[in-house]
Amino acid sequence: MANRSTNTFKKKEREEAKRRKKLAKEARKLERKDLKENKEAVVGDEDPDIAGIVPGPQPRIGE
Repeated sequence: MANRSTNTFKKKEREEAKRRKKLAKEARKLERKDLKENKEAVVGDEDPDIAGIVPGPQPRIGE
């Protein structure tokens, strides 16, 4: 009667870890997709990051 090798057990562990990683990656992918779909569209032509910025010299803080 032959003894089982530890390689079989290690292979099973590696495959299970690979499967868990793949499922986690797929979940992150779906989450990003949902966030992208639910993201509000930019209204108007002005970029919200630079809204209200006036070109030229800026007033001093504290005046």
